[in-house]
Amino acid sequence: MQTYFSQYINYLRAERNASPFTIRNYRTDLNDFFHFLKIQNIESLHDINKQILRAYLLRLVQRGIVKASISRKLSAIRSFYHYLQREGLINSESILDISSPKIDKRLPEFLTLNEIKKLLESPDLTTPSGQRDRAILELLYASGLRVSELVKLDLDQVNLNTREIRVWGKGSKERVVLIGEPAAAALNNYITQSRPQFLISNKQQAIFINRYGKRLIERRVQKILEHHAKRARITKKVHPHMLRHTFATHLLDGGADLRVVQELLGHTSLSSTQIYTHVSKSQAKNIYRSAHPMAKKEKVNAYQGSIKEVTS
Repeated sequence: MQTYFSQYINYLRAERNASPFTIRNYRTDLNDFFHFLKIQNIESLHDINKQILRAYLLRLVQRGIVKASISRKLSAIRSFYHYLQREGLINSESILDISSPKIDKRLPEFLTLNEIKKLLESPDLTTPSGQRDRAILELLYASGLRVSELVKLDLDQVNLNTREIRVWGKGSKERVVLIGEPAAAALNNYITQSRPQFLISNKQQAIFINRYGKRLIERRVQKILEHHAKRARITKKVHPHMLRHTFATHLLDGGADLRVVQELLGHTSLSSTQIYTHVSKSQAKNIYRSAHPMAKKEKVNAYQGSIKEVTS
């Protein structure tokens, strides 16, 4: 079982070109499944059937694992079994017939224009770290980058003259993201003024580095956002992906075409982008008030007046 598992991880890395994050998740989820099998005294993958898989899913529910995580674990098991079948290592397809739990759809949480303004203004621009943090916040909001894409950025990927950034996203797919003047200015200030103060070696090509001259990691970016959200007195739990949600939501609220947003986000499927087609409450109110004939108080008063004239 462990031999097959090791071969599968190598397959993900070499042939599927899966990201380290994806490989880590698959490794964690499959190891959890293998641990369950060990407790059940099941030593061969050939001995696994629907009943055992259902028992595993029930155990996950009893542990309080949320539906989304259960669905992800089941997806990892399915992927593993598809690999085993492809390699001719196993023949049974029965366990692949188990359906995933239905996940409740939740609207992505995002920041309002006022909240994003407060967040962007939070860093102290008189310090090198403040200029760096401002550039990070501006870039995440202006481009919709994933945090994994942001921390991997090198100097040669950015063209500040055209305000374009070349990015390799999921599956090493290349795309070009655009940024506005505020983000370009913040990034230029950081690169020319503050980044040299963090540098220890001129060989370092990473754009965002820490005080030791090392490339920033995703967890550190998360901490930076939490720090500045607290300074800005934002009560929401702010994380890097929330700025990606905010980017997409504000674009669509401003009238951007859904397929353009899909391209900028790097989504392979349009259905992934459609979760952002919700309209913020404030935007919905504005649209309603401007479009509905009975939404404005003066129109209601005029209507009531005309009714009185007709009935008098």
